[in-house]
Amino acid sequence: MKKIYCLTLCICAAYFMSAQGALPDVKIKSLKGEEVLFSSLGAKSDTAIIVSLWATWCVPCILELETIKELYDEKQKEVPFKLIAISIDDSRTAQRVKPFVIGKGWPFDIYLDINSDLKRALNINDVPHILIIKNGKIVYQHNGYVAGNEEELFQKLKEL
Repeated sequence: MKKIYCLTLCICAAYFMSAQGALPDVKIKSLKGEEVLFSSLGAKSDTAIIVSLWATWCVPCILELETIKELYDEKQKEVPFKLIAISIDDSRTAQRVKPFVIGKGWPFDIYLDINSDLKRALNINDVPHILIIKNGKIVYQHNGYVAGNEEELFQKLKEL
């Protein structure tokens, strides 16, 4: 009986450890209105993907993305990466996202998580929230923003 219990426990532990960092199959929308599975964004890519969950009303979010924008070309030369910014603006404020992004001139791919399905699936409580995805797995997460966090983020990219 103890052997069966131990075997079951080991199988369950292995399952949960392999699922850790896995990307959820949640639909998000591009600014053109096309639905995309979040899990497909980095599934077959060896290039690291930075995912920023943000909102138009979140001042630290905007500061973080603006700082990354300023460093974007320089850091791309050091370590190739892709940045995806996913707005969690709800249905009342989502219409502001596209003109906001155009006004900022952000070179990132922008998506919408209008119902916060992705935010819930990733168990994220606050924005800004940064993820690094590599080979279809979440390998790094950071919540909040203070000046200098972007250097830590780019250092993590170099370490991958």
